[in-house]
Amino acid sequence: MSGDAIAFVPLGDVAPDVVISHMSDPRMGVHMPLLTGAWGDDDYVRFRAAKDACWQRDGLGHWAILHDGNYAGWGGFQKEGDEWDFGLVLRPDCFGLGMMITRKALAFARSDPRIPFVTFLLPPSRTKLGALRRIGARFVGPVDHDGKAFLKYRLETA
Repeated sequence: MSGDAIAFVPLGDVAPDVVISHMSDPRMGVHMPLLTGAWGDDDYVRFRAAKDACWQRDGLGHWAILHDGNYAGWGGFQKEGDEWDFGLVLRPDCFGLGMMITRKALAFARSDPRIPFVTFLLPPSRTKLGALRRIGARFVGPVDHDGKAFLKYRLETA
């Protein structure tokens, strides 16, 4: 899936060292409670195996995200139980692209009959949530995910 400046491509289209560098940036851990430190080759292999398994199981998952042909981060839809959760992990120099990428991903979700709604799990450290409200997401409540606290939002796509 591609568009003007944003393209969603397979994770394997991006060199592992680029993703490892991205996920090892100390700024990434500020809003990622499940990120426990710098990544190495083994972390990348586990990450890819988990994300590839989602594609195999559900026919959808996370993409590498390119902006003007350059790696901006990764994200997409991952099935959590009966719900499709949207996640987005951008390089710090690409944080300003978040809404543009999210709008493109949500357009994809609205065109896919498997996705009647999406959820967003955000860490409590995220305090600027106006953009979620503006796109129509509503707060569901606090949830525990892998032993960490998150704020859950839901957006109808149908």
